[in-house]
Amino acid sequence: MRLHTRKLIDRTLPTLSAMYEATEWIAQGHVVALTGAGISTDSGIPDFRGPNGVWTRDPEAMKLSSIEHYVADPDVRRRAWQERLTHPAWSAQPNAAHLALADLDRAGLLDAVVTQNIDGLHQRGGLPGDKVIELHGTVHETECLQCGARGPMPETLARVRAGEDDPACLGCGGMLKSATISFGQQMNMATLTAAAEASMYCRTFIAIGTSLTVHPAAGLVTVAAKQGAKIVILNDAETPYDAIADEVIREPIGQVLPKLTAPAT
Repeated sequence: MRLHTRKLIDRTLPTLSAMYEATEWIAQGHVVALTGAGISTDSGIPDFRGPNGVWTRDPEAMKLSSIEHYVADPDVRRRAWQERLTHPAWSAQPNAAHLALADLDRAGLLDAVVTQNIDGLHQRGGLPGDKVIELHGTVHETECLQCGARGPMPETLARVRAGEDDPACLGCGGMLKSATISFGQQMNMATLTAAAEASMYCRTFIAIGTSLTVHPAAGLVTVAAKQGAKIVILNDAETPYDAIADEVIREPIGQVLPKLTAPAT
């Protein structure tokens, strides 16, 4: 794997050179985008680790994302269901960055979007479901931890509004949660394989709005780089993978991504 002298572009330096190069690579097609919470903040969905992130403001909220606490503590489950009632994903709309990736797909230049997000905004923004690899699952469905049955989240939330504070699976009576991957919960191997294969065969790999600190998602950068893909990181803060990137751009995602994709679409 090559080690680059980082071309760091921030708000105090011209971005034209970095933008030009990234735009040229994108126009060649076979693009894979890895997206994190930062792509959805313009849609009103807060990130987790940023200065105003969910876990920064309320460290106790991390328990809601731990499978150990969720299974062991009924109070955690009750709080989780109340949080789901008002999850920002229900009212959020795709922003310019989501739409830019959908435009790239319509132009035949996008192989896949691998997302760490659970909000479904890529699909709402126009990407076909088979182009979106949801590493951490989706908040739009529920899953039974006992029988594995899945169902629409709105149906279960209706039960919560009707008075059930910890609704059980209607099929087997097992414990329900959102169909998302919590800390300590095993990831779906088929999903991981699909993400790795997309990264292995892409020509350009763009990491967008992700801190690249959570694995195995972060490791996809290395997978792509080892196969010779151009690596572009678009994020507002440093990441552990900046040193192997061909371009690092620190500009607002919703402003920059449409500019990177527009010439090709």
